[in-house]
Amino acid sequence: MKSVMRFGKKGKLSPWFIRTFKVLRRIGDVAFELALPPSLSSVHPVFNIFMLRKYIGDLSPVLDFSMVRLDGDMTYDVEPAAILKRQVRKLRSKDIASVKMQWSDRPCLRLQVSWETEREMQSRYPHMFEASVVLYVIGLVGSGS
Repeated sequence: MKSVMRFGKKGKLSPWFIRTFKVLRRIGDVAFELALPPSLSSVHPVFNIFMLRKYIGDLSPVLDFSMVRLDGDMTYDVEPAAILKRQVRKLRSKDIASVKMQWSDRPCLRLQVSWETEREMQSRYPHMFEASVVLYVIGLVGSGS
């Protein structure tokens, strides 16, 4: 199978599957006619069943836009809920302080925590770094909860 062109890509790196297509009709026991886009007009639309795979959709990346409040420039704001952890990493001759932030409203991502630089978070959210808030959160994390 040397020099076989598969849908515009050549060699080992050609994709196994291209994308999903709608099945127009079944032809006999082992063939299906697919609705191919105009870009694949040179490809015959009838395929053997062994060349096809059933598509099982994953709805996890689908967003519910009713939960997201977008601004005029198509962005949204998130607010930090708590500081979960603090660590200092050594990068050659620099010490970089990081904090693990828990976000209150982040519907687009599965994880609601992220590591951010402490300097940037202090400048953007100074109320999160007041002595009482930081001591309470560090005590809560340290107690095993």
